[in-house]
Amino acid sequence: MTQEELDALMSGDMDLDDVEEEPVEKTGDDDAQDDITEDEERYKANATNSYPPPVNSDNQVVHQLDDVTKESEEKASEIFDIIEGISNDLMEEEHNAQCMFETLEENVKVFSALHAKFPDMETFATQLEKNRQALECANTTIGVLQNSGDAIMQVMDIMQYQDIHRQKIERVINVMRALSNYMNQLFEGKVDDKARVGSATHLPGDSTTEDVVSSDDIEALIASLGKN
Repeated sequence: MTQEELDALMSGDMDLDDVEEEPVEKTGDDDAQDDITEDEERYKANATNSYPPPVNSDNQVVHQLDDVTKESEEKASEIFDIIEGISNDLMEEEHNAQCMFETLEENVKVFSALHAKFPDMETFATQLEKNRQALECANTTIGVLQNSGDAIMQVMDIMQYQDIHRQKIERVINVMRALSNYMNQLFEGKVDDKARVGSATHLPGDSTTEDVVSSDDIEALIASLGKN
């Protein structure tokens, strides 16, 4: 029953028998679950949806951006610590390789002199060749370590852009908060919302809403009026 029919009944212009019973909607668990699923899809955050998503921690924009800036800064700091540790290890290994390189150079000089003085000694010739090969390997290793150190420095320079991105996101947050404060001030009223009269759920001419009153509610209302 609509509000108009209830008013006509109370004024005596309509009998209770003239009121048409409203069809009882299904209240099963399956129907309730279907409604929940439909609402979740309808209000799911999606650029193609015409419905705004519900207000919760998953959809609060500024809250999400604050989490992004905080987590990105923490992870970037962890990455910098790891990169710094790798860089220190590379520098230490480069120093060790340089020491080996210098020792091998001395060995090559010694065995070169011995081989020149004792050309028939196969041992001197063999050791000279082994030290020359080791010297080449040490030189290659030093080059790889130096190139790796340079690459690490490039990575650290690239990671500096993460801080720039964080600052850009913070700028967006500040603009959004300024707009939010502006809109709140623009729509601010002098009357407290709790003191306002509630809006009607059904008005003459509405086709999408109905303020339906069941027959049980009407009978209970009439019984209470009769007691008075």
